[in-house]
Order: sequence, then C-alpha cells, then structure tokens
Amino acid sequence: MNIILSSKRALTRTWATIAHTGTRLFQSPALQADADALFFSVKSFAAAMLAYYLSLRIGLPKPYWAILTVYLVSQPSAGASLGRGVYRLAGTMAGAVATVAIVPNFVNNPIICSVAIAGWIGLCLYFALLDRTPRAYAFVLAGYTASLIGFPSVFNPHAVFETASVRVQEISLGILCTILMHRFVLPKRMAGQFLGKLSATLRDARRLAGEALLGGSGQQVRHACKKLAVDLLGLQGFATHLPYDLAPVKPRTKDRRLLHARLARLLLLAPGIEDRGRALQSGDHAVPDELAALLCEIERWIGDGDTIEKDGVAIQLIDRARSLRTRIAANAATPDERLAANLVRHLAEMLGLLHDCDRLERNLTRGGRSRGAAAYQWLSRASGYVYHRDHWKAARAALGATVGIVVGCLVWIWSAWPDGAMAVSVLGVCCSLYGTADEPAPHVLQYTVGTVYGVAMSLAYSFLILPRVTDFPVLVAVLAPAFLFAGSLQARGRTMQMGFGITLTIPILAGLGTTYAGDFAGSLNTIIALFASLIFALVSMTMLQTVPVDAAINRLLRPSRMDVRRHALGKGNAAAHWTNLMVDRMALLLPKMRLSKNSYSDALDDPLHHLRVGHAVGQLRHAIRHVGGDIGETARELFSAIAAHFDTKGRTKPVAPIELTQRIGKLMALIADSSIQDRSQLLDLLIDLQFALAPSGISKETGSL
Repeated sequence: MNIILSSKRALTRTWATIAHTGTRLFQSPALQADADALFFSVKSFAAAMLAYYLSLRIGLPKPYWAILTVYLVSQPSAGASLGRGVYRLAGTMAGAVATVAIVPNFVNNPIICSVAIAGWIGLCLYFALLDRTPRAYAFVLAGYTASLIGFPSVFNPHAVFETASVRVQEISLGILCTILMHRFVLPKRMAGQFLGKLSATLRDARRLAGEALLGGSGQQVRHACKKLAVDLLGLQGFATHLPYDLAPVKPRTKDRRLLHARLARLLLLAPGIEDRGRALQSGDHAVPDELAALLCEIERWIGDGDTIEKDGVAIQLIDRARSLRTRIAANAATPDERLAANLVRHLAEMLGLLHDCDRLERNLTRGGRSRGAAAYQWLSRASGYVYHRDHWKAARAALGATVGIVVGCLVWIWSAWPDGAMAVSVLGVCCSLYGTADEPAPHVLQYTVGTVYGVAMSLAYSFLILPRVTDFPVLVAVLAPAFLFAGSLQARGRTMQMGFGITLTIPILAGLGTTYAGDFAGSLNTIIALFASLIFALVSMTMLQTVPVDAAINRLLRPSRMDVRRHALGKGNAAAHWTNLMVDRMALLLPKMRLSKNSYSDALDDPLHHLRVGHAVGQLRHAIRHVGGDIGETARELFSAIAAHFDTKGRTKPVAPIELTQRIGKLMALIADSSIQDRSQLLDLLIDLQFALAPSGISKETGSL
C-alpha cells in the first residue's frame, strides 16, 4: 500500500513538474515573440490576399501593388497600422500630385525631368529627417511614390496621370484591407503597450531617485539618467500612435505631457542631489541629524511598493522637507548650512515629482483624473517631448540622395537601357526608405539579402508552381508558405529588412497581375535591373548619404555646448524646452556611442553636464538680472566667462574651470556680505551653478561652494 501511495505521489510530482515547465516555456519571452511574429504574419497575409482579390474583382491593372501596400503598412499594433496607413495615403497622394505636376512640364527634356524628380525625392527626405515622428512616413512615401511613378513616365509622359490615379486606387485598397484586418481581427492595442512601457519607465525613475540618495561614486546615477532618457524616447514612440488606437479608454494627452515634464525634471535633479549628498558626507562637512533622518525615510518611501498609505506619507515628507529647509535657510551663515538647505530644497522637489508621477500614472491607467492639487503647479502646462533636429545632416542626406539618383538617371538615359527606368525607380525607393538612417548601407544590404531569397522564390512560383494553379483558393494556399515566412521575419526588428526584401519582390517578379504571364526573358531583365540598382544604391548611399558614427556623436555634442553658451549670454530657450531637448539628445547619443569603436567614457556624461549647467546659468541670470553695482558687474563677468568656456568656435579666449570656480566664489562672497532682498535665493542658485560646473563640491581655493 505504501509503495502504491509513494508511486502516486511521485507521479503527481512528475506531472506537476511537467506542467510547470510547460507553463514557463509558453510564457518565455522568446516563444512569446515567435507567437506574436507568426500571428502578425497571418493577419498581414490575410489582408494581402483580401486586397489582391478585391483588386482582381475591381479590375485594377496592377493588383500586386495592393499586396505591396499591405506589407509596407502593416504594424504589430492596430493604432500603428492605422497611423502608418493614413500617412502612406497622404504621402502617396502628395507624390502622385507632384509627379503629375513635374513630368508633363519636361516632355522634351528627360534629363531635366529626372533632375526635378530627384530633387523632389531629396526634398521629401529632408523633411522626413527633420520630422522624426510617424508623420515622417508621409514624406518618405511622397518621395517613394514619385520615384515609382515618375521615372517610368519620363519617356511616356502622356500616361502619367492615369498611372498616378490607378496607383492611388491600388494603394488605397491595400491600406483599407490592412486597417480592417489589424484593427478588427484580434487587435493588439497600443494603449496596453504604452502602459507597460510607462510602468517600466517609472520603475527606472524610482531606481534613479534611490541611487541619487545613496551619494556614492555617481556612476550609477549617470547610468540611470541615460537609461531614463532612452525610456522617455521609447515612451514617446508609443504615445505618438495612441490617437489612432481603438482602446475604449486612452491615456490623456495632457497627463502624458505632465508626466514627461516631471520625469525630465527628475533627470535634471537626481545628479545634483547625488553630488550634494556626497559633498555633505565628506570629511569637510557635517550632515544635520534631522536631514540624515529625512534621507533615510525618503529612501524607505521610494523603496516601498504601491501601498495605500504611500500618498499620505509622500505629502508628509514633502511638508517636512519644506519646513526643514525653511529652518536651515533662515539661519544659514556657513557653507555647510547653505549646502544643507540647498539639498533639502532639491529633496522636497524630487519627492513632489515622484508623488505627481504616481498620481499621473493612476490617471493614465484608469483614464480619469485623480483629486488633489499637483505638487508643482509651475509644471501644469507642459509642452511635451521636444525633438532634436539637425538641419545640416538632413540637407546633406537629401543632397546625397539627389546626386546619387541623378547619376543613376544619366547612366540610364545616356546608355538607352530599356530597363533603366525600373532600376532608377528602385534606387529612388532605397534613398527614400533608408536615407533617414545615419548609415543606410547595412539596411540596404539586409534588404538585398532578402531580395535574393525573394528572387529565388519568385522564379519557383513563376515557372514551376503558378502555371498549375487554376483558381484563387489554390493560389492563396501555394503563396501562404513564402509570405508567412517572410511576414514573420518582417515582424522582428533584426530581420525586418530581409522580410521586406521577400514580400516586396515576390508579387512583382512572380507575376501576380490580372493574368499569368510567364516571361522568362522579361523576368531575367527585371532581376538584372533590380540587383544593379541595389548595388548602385549601396555604393552611392555609402559615399553620399552615410554619416560616420563618430561624426554623428559630435553633431549631437557640439550643439549642446553652443546652447549652454547661449544660455550664459541670455539667448537660450525656456527651461522646460531646453530640458526636453537635452533629454532627446541623450537618448539619441547613447546607442551611437555603443556603436563607436572609440572610447567616449567622458563624453558620454557631457549631455547631462550641459543640461545642468545650461539650466543653472539660465536660472541665475534670470534672478540676478535687476541687480546692479559690483554684484551685477561680477555676475556679468561670470556669465561671459561661462560663455567663453563653452564656445566651440574659438571666438573668445578659453576659460579654465578653476577660473569659473574662483569667479563663483567671488560673487558668492559679495552677495553674502550684501543686504540685497534676494540674497538667499541668489546664494542658492550659485550653489546650483557650482555643482553643475564642478560636481566635486567645495572649492579648496575659495573656501566656498
């Protein structure tokens, strides 16, 4: 009997282990990603076949364009697919109108006509690079469409209007089928992805605040700041698709902007708190007992989970920090006391920001509005995310694309190549689709690899399989393996371009038109033109449109220094705009530095350093603008020295950091000995500037902060 019971227990444990292992396997991220990719591929294929069937029924001359549109528009979420579809339709119509306007005006001059089309493609690429939102896809498609319609019409201008009209119809049908399939068949909502990213971002924000309170080496805080900047860029990427999402309750735009403003402000505050805490804990300073107790309780509050009492504790801690700051500042006469008061002010602000983030997260999750006033009313009108725009880089890429396409057109026209129009069209498509990347060649190369697979599959379909297909259901069945495989590749970031190479090649080369036409010679000429254009695109884009990663890094660092100089001269942007802009630059900079072969251990911290200095000098300049006498003159000299220190063009004599520290010490001594009304505020802002410029703390030479 005992043997039987033991066997049953062992069998039960075995089945429990198997069930647990199976559950963990099906919940693994890798398997989940595979399932999502396959599901996306199935829906995209269904939309493509629906668009193809309707195109055949309507009688459109090139129904494969509807298939191409489906795969270009399809996105994992319903909101992103709708947004991409809307922008593609707008871009297609703009490109078609531009082509109809350009081609008939240069009937007798194909070279000038080609130059005009290439110029339009370059102009569209320029605006696409400046926009940096999903709207940029409209500019990309405006150039893309002009390339596909315009170059084949250079020697046949009389048919350009009909070609453009039919193309718009085919693309519109593909967009409609894509939206119907991804929006109404088991849709994947963007709101859920946004809220998941929001939760992860707020965890990183609390981790950053906790690291700042430790007052350690500072490396962890700087790393957490960069991580939060990247989180904010990713969160913005999800947010831009929310207006097109079909979720019944969508996160409010105002709450999203308010949350971003607070997190961006936290990114500015945290390094300063870490610097001040480390300075107070050094041998030259003493931490007041009340402040030490407050730091411990704040650290405990940040580490607590979502408890019912958390809001009440936060409000109590904020009030306690403000009261402590008032008591310390009222009698602050020594550098230690002024530093302690300054630190408590920043702690109170950080608590308020985190408390507001908790409230705003609840608002965004529930789609409502929580009661109670925000801790920081001056952040009640947030403008939201600010994108960095590089006009020089956009113009360089646009000019490179234009020159490359014009060279391709000259080769085609002067050689009288029969399939040259198609080759140049593909070249224009590559310049439009991949010209927005700093280094487009790897993307074009991956697309070329996918095209090789697509050509092989197309030849097999065109001459072995399709001649035996007699009805539409069988056609769908035989096309399914190739398109499902390619669609699953397209759903993964690393193989997306390879998937595009397959899905955009098979419909054209396999002859998915109104009737079957197996023309081996025509297919061979098309393949030669296709690969010739891709090889030329690789060469021209590498030479004319590539921005080396080190050059891209410098293009991000140099404007930040120039902006600090402008702030010192009183010409900078508003504090909120400046902070949001620097957050975006940090988010752009981090992945580029990882790709560089050079070491940027110091430069990696420069954007955060520039952000702190620009904000501190701007605040001080605004507060001291009405002060005259020796204080005003010394302040103006300090601002001029800071501007000279951050001058990147050598217009003034360089100023050493030690000289800036001495000037700050001199100004602090003048203010401390004066009786001006805003003395306490000005001393506080000078401490901010001192730590922003030299986070090491107290200057040994001046004896002041």
